[in-house]
Amino acid sequence: MSETPDSAVRTYIENHRAAFLDELAEWLRIPSVSAQPEHAGDVCRSAEWLAGRLKETGFPVTEVWETAGAPAVFAEWPSEDPGAPTVLVYGHHDVQPAAREDGWHTDPFEPVVQGNRLYARGAADDKGQVFFHTLGVRAHLAATGRSAPAVHLKLLVEGEEESGSPHFRELIETHKDRIAADVVIVSDTGMWSEDTPTVCTGMRGLAECEIRLHGPDQDIHSGSFGGAVPNPATEAARLVAALHDEHGRVAIPGFHEGVVELTDRERELFAELPFDEKRWLRTAKSHGTRGEAGYTTLERIWARPTAEVNGIGGGYQGAGSKTIIPSSAVVKLSFRLVAGQRLDRVEEAVRAWAAATVPAGIRHTVTFSAGTRPCLTPLDDPALQSVVRAMGRAFEQPIRFTREGGSGPAADLQDVLAAPVLFLGISVPSDGWHAPNEKVEIDLLLKGVETTAYLWGDLARNWRDAH
Repeated sequence: MSETPDSAVRTYIENHRAAFLDELAEWLRIPSVSAQPEHAGDVCRSAEWLAGRLKETGFPVTEVWETAGAPAVFAEWPSEDPGAPTVLVYGHHDVQPAAREDGWHTDPFEPVVQGNRLYARGAADDKGQVFFHTLGVRAHLAATGRSAPAVHLKLLVEGEEESGSPHFRELIETHKDRIAADVVIVSDTGMWSEDTPTVCTGMRGLAECEIRLHGPDQDIHSGSFGGAVPNPATEAARLVAALHDEHGRVAIPGFHEGVVELTDRERELFAELPFDEKRWLRTAKSHGTRGEAGYTTLERIWARPTAEVNGIGGGYQGAGSKTIIPSSAVVKLSFRLVAGQRLDRVEEAVRAWAAATVPAGIRHTVTFSAGTRPCLTPLDDPALQSVVRAMGRAFEQPIRFTREGGSGPAADLQDVLAAPVLFLGISVPSDGWHAPNEKVEIDLLLKGVETTAYLWGDLARNWRDAH
């Protein structure tokens, strides 16, 4: 097949724009809030709605997959070319809680178009970014004359991402053969700005733990025993103080094992972004920057591992004084991990560090919760270059690169499927994910549609050339 004509794609999208937005609005009216038990039925209804719409789009296989929690949706559309690559698109159909009294100007589950903006919970995160794939594949077919996509196309849309994806790993391991793919596309991310389209190349992982310190069997008098027995609250403070060295680097021995360092090229690309640190600080509601020496702010939040104190407590917290040595104290920590770090090695390092730091006379326990692996796609990955080219055609300008400082289930897909994970998102920071008045820029949403219309053919050509 010849390359998809840009004019044919754009004409198709424009002709179907109104119907696409009407269908998306219908989906957005379903309050699929996975975190609230009273909306469990709505999450199920959202899954059934999407499965039905994907069938109408043309996917010959559409299924709702039950989990121990909320259902996921799977769809598959094989290419007519048996040698074509298989692409799995990931997204989620559940949304964050929302109510008018939270500060919404309109009903969060009654979509409203104002100018070029569509306001509704889920408009950007993530229903809008899932749904643009439906019009995108139809535009791809219409412009090329195909009856099936240029790639073997699969979709996996989970229903618990906003609740931490508690059953996602089990889901993808159970259905590993069904979702097997050569490339994974995650459409649950964003761009730098409306004027600076970007592709995300990685997300940090996450490990969380709670360290509890126990000293005396009960609170005891600080005059009778102070200075002669270990104080759990004091040792909690010393533990926290030992987290970093004088350069802001995590000081836990073995913590940095395997870290993939930034290349000079990656640092150059980060530096090209129009980053306004003062504006960023205002968004952070902070009055200054701080972190590991030798790295910029963007490098710190995208490409460096961190250790943060999320909470610390122990002893008397009421009004006035109470002269005691408390019997216990607690420290809650979170670690953002980067490519090359392993969750099990980080956990081992933290446990060994705590054991070596806590003095005799203090008993301690370290409890880790389930973690998230980091993921990173190299800049020279051929599939990543296909995404960049497709976006470049749609936006008609160069595409730059970012990473995400947060964490998500993408790493599980990379781990289980052993396939590169790529990010394709068109949301911008002003869309207000998880906040009142969430919205999506309609023109950008349609650029997402256009990008996918070009992407499948580009990926197929690249695959043929490489194989």
